Amino acid sequence: MNKKSFKSSAPSFIPHPASYIPYLVVFALLCLCAGRAGAASVWARQQSNTMAWLHAVYFLDAERGWAVGSSGALLQTTDGGQTWAKMRRPTEDALRDLYFADEERGWLVCERSIYLLKEKDEPRTYLMKTTDGGQTWRRVNVTARDVDARLVRALFTKEGRAWAFGEAGVLYTTHDGGGSWVRQRVPTRHLLLGGAFLNGEEGWLVGAGATLLQTSDGGETWRTGAIAGQTAAGVRFTAVSFVDRLRGWAVGSEGRVFVTTDGGRRWRAQVSNVTADLYDVKFLDEREGWASGAEGILIHTTDGGAHWATVPSGTTHPLERLFFVSRERGWAVGFGGTIVAYAPAAAPLAPRAPELKRRG
Repeated sequence: MNKKSFKSSAPSFIPHPASYIPYLVVFALLCLCAGRAGAASVWARQQSNTMAWLHAVYFLDAERGWAVGSSGALLQTTDGGQTWAKMRRPTEDALRDLYFADEERGWLVCERSIYLLKEKDEPRTYLMKTTDGGQTWRRVNVTARDVDARLVRALFTKEGRAWAFGEAGVLYTTHDGGGSWVRQRVPTRHLLLGGAFLNGEEGWLVGAGATLLQTSDGGETWRTGAIAGQTAAGVRFTAVSFVDRLRGWAVGSEGRVFVTTDGGRRWRAQVSNVTADLYDVKFLDEREGWASGAEGILIHTTDGGAHWATVPSGTTHPLERLFFVSRERGWAVGFGGTIVAYAPAAAPLAPRAPELKRRG
């Protein structure tokens, strides 16, 4: 058999290996896209079964959590928010904030409507404490004779320290896990709306009038932060988040975001790319963070705020508070019983590579 006849007798169904190059390129691109899709995460609406304005949310882990809001609304979930159950209302007053140390011990910040006050010496705001997982609650008066003081937030640490703060620069603290409260002095008369404490000593408070305060002695003394370029004149700061004693972010009205890298001594503006008011901010580490706000706004950064991107939330209702238990699991709550949850999207199966047919 000559060379010519040998070539013509080669099986015609075995393609040249080079012919598979386009398929392999397409396969690689599909795998890359599949990997990206698997890494992506989405926010999805959860059924809250209430129309109450939800002011706060708190989770112990990825399964156990609570949400509170107007008219004493108190919700609980034990499956990550797939189902939310209404608990017995501890009060008919608005619930502004909550905290749980474990499954049994929790706190609420409660505010009475000024139209429901029956006596002149009746406190406008108070705390409530539970030691049985929210089945029963006990009222705790914090403001003592300062009956007109309005509290909006409370921050707790594992060391038994806590701070409750609000209108006109009012700030109360406890050293014994809430057994007794004393007032602390702060260098502002503006409304305090947000705060963060790393431990019993180091903490920050923010509020109206471009208020940015820092303490390193548990609130005995406070230092005012300086803002670069005076770009925050008149801004109403609503929340602050710190990942360590140096690096933190504050958000507020008109989409304002500010960052500090020296523990709150100096702050500089970042570009959020939104103009809606921002109500809360949570950073998971020095690079990744989230902020929520009016009109269902959610913004996300993965480079410490150098760049912020808007992420669909699935709602146009204001999102007042954020909570994350990990990089992969988080929740936001707000107006009209709105609860949206964040979780990794399901990863599609990677396409199979084309098989090369081999002779024999």
